[in-house]
Amino acid sequence: MLSDVRTQPFQSGRGPLSPGSRAGLGAALALLALVSAVELADGRPAHYVALMVAAPFLAAALASWRLVLGVGVLATVIGAGFALAERTMSLVSAVNVAGIALATAIAAAVASVRQRQAEQIAELSKLAAVAQQAVLRPLGPQVGTLAVAGRYISSTATAEIGGDLYEAMDTPYGVRMIIGDVRGKGLDAVRLASIVLGSYRHVAYERADLRAVVTDLDRAVARNVGDEDFVTAALVEERGGTLTIVNCGHPPPLLLRRGAVIPLEPPAPAPPLGFMPVVRLRVERLEPGDRLLLFTDGLGEARRDGEFFPTADRAWRLLGHGTVADGLASLETALVEWVHGRLDDDIALVLMEYTGPRSGATAAVPSWEVGATES
Repeated sequence: MLSDVRTQPFQSGRGPLSPGSRAGLGAALALLALVSAVELADGRPAHYVALMVAAPFLAAALASWRLVLGVGVLATVIGAGFALAERTMSLVSAVNVAGIALATAIAAAVASVRQRQAEQIAELSKLAAVAQQAVLRPLGPQVGTLAVAGRYISSTATAEIGGDLYEAMDTPYGVRMIIGDVRGKGLDAVRLASIVLGSYRHVAYERADLRAVVTDLDRAVARNVGDEDFVTAALVEERGGTLTIVNCGHPPPLLLRRGAVIPLEPPAPAPPLGFMPVVRLRVERLEPGDRLLLFTDGLGEARRDGEFFPTADRAWRLLGHGTVADGLASLETALVEWVHGRLDDDIALVLMEYTGPRSGATAAVPSWEVGATES
């Protein structure tokens, strides 16, 4: 995943050196070797010792403060050796050696500060990963009668959490799923996404009708956003082989059936959550082997050289093989290759496959008919 890219933290000096530490140490030692060779070729008096002051700063750019200190001590010793080799140590040579020692102390202090900052960034990255797992729990591999997989693709290499959301649960009213996209980015988007998911995880078990779930979610969003904030969302329910979808301003799911890709457009457009949407149900009868792709608009907006990723054209070839997790992995690989690894927006993906009714199970009516059946 794009979100798996991480900046290597500075090593504390214990254990194997990181690539950055090795690069900083190598550059510093190469500079010392070069200056020493030039100085030896030039002969006495020492003319180039002052250039060694750069060695600890080169190391400080990438290496830990312990390595910087070691490089600085080595540079000071070499510089002092060249200075003492003179018949009479000049004031300039003495000042140069003192300058190397002072530069070593400054570079070590700089490296120490950068190392602490790197450790803090690494810790924040870990906390972000934990927060994402709390907000976006792993899906599948089986939820009720459905094989389910979810994937979150971050547009930022150093962060893997944003305003896209998804969930799938086996409830008394069938398997219910939601996918959504919070307007905006940053911590406010994450906060609102967590509110929507928290509310959904409660009301999905309590409300028999998906339209009532939408009403409750709309109230939760309206209580926690400004006038221009909203959440697009698509809610899906599978019960007894009947698929029910309500769409609140979200890209329509794609139904993959026998090589065909069918966009499940809503019967009528509805505004996002936060704008009091009045939704209409889209109902489909599933066949064993049917797959359904839910996605956020980052997938529809992914493009290179002005050409959008052909999701509908390539969906069956990418998603119609192997397990649902295999399908999402293929889609992500193709998408990253298409955009050359550069995405403008985060993408949430959920792929489900209907495997057919449980053996011996009686046909169940969808949740929006439960009230009518009981009356």
